Amino acid sequence: MVTELVANAVEHTDAATVGASITRTGEGSARIVVTDTSRTRPTPVVPHADAEHGRGLLLAEALADDWGSELVHGGKRMWAELRTDTKP
Repeated sequence: MVTELVANAVEHTDAATVGASITRTGEGSARIVVTDTSRTRPTPVVPHADAEHGRGLLLAEALADDWGSELVHGGKRMWAELRTDTKP
């Protein structure tokens, strides 16, 4: 998840700076945050079968328990919440 969100920020923005953090948000969960200086919010699209790109946000949507993006001072923030425990 971290790799995918960081790769999206590097590849799809003209941001000079990309930051990433992982924070334990409580028992059994973690929050991944990736920031960049672009003000363009990502939009998931369904890629063509032979497309080389376009699956990153679909992967985030499928793997994360919750995810999103928000505009912040100086750019935007992408985040994903993941449960790290195996209990139902």
